[in-house]
Amino acid sequence: MESRRRAPPVIAKILDVDENLTNKFCRWSGYFPVFRTVKRHSKSLEISCHGIPWFAGLIFFIIVTSSSSLRQIQVNLLFGLILDVIFIAVIKAYVRRRRPNKNRPDMFVTLSIDNFSFPSGHASRAALLTYFFMFLSPLPAFLIIPLIIWVTSVCISRVLLNRHYLLDVISGIFLGYMEGILLEYFWIGEPFANFLISWLSETYD
Repeated sequence: MESRRRAPPVIAKILDVDENLTNKFCRWSGYFPVFRTVKRHSKSLEISCHGIPWFAGLIFFIIVTSSSSLRQIQVNLLFGLILDVIFIAVIKAYVRRRRPNKNRPDMFVTLSIDNFSFPSGHASRAALLTYFFMFLSPLPAFLIIPLIIWVTSVCISRVLLNRHYLLDVISGIFLGYMEGILLEYFWIGEPFANFLISWLSETYD
């Protein structure tokens, strides 16, 4: 039987501090109505930032639309979401940090890699989407504040729902931001985006 991998003393100390701070945050949050509201809606927030609805919705959107300029946005967003899934899967498989003990096995559609908590995939996806819709394909100004509220609520809910420790979420946010920068650097132009969509359409027609 494979023995459980032990973290180096310094890392173990950081994880202990993280666990204690997370527990204190969860207790402290109960005193504030805004956090209680987030916790009440935590399951809905979990689904709203889950990969399956985003991938399914985006692919459906690609199928039903024909605007070449819109396809560029769609292809780049799809590329970013795929990139995020790959990074999260690789890091989780390597770090293998277990979820908090209070976590309940009622997550929306999980894989074996979802048994691990570091970093938070919801937080990284939320941060990536924020970067995308604020800097790469900006939403109208009146939608920015709702976007920020949603992203913040998603990240906080991951802790309040006992899915993650604080460090998981903070690291996920940082990862998502870096993914946004990487996506900006490798931004797919409109001609190639249209070529990809046309090629895929002909291949699977």
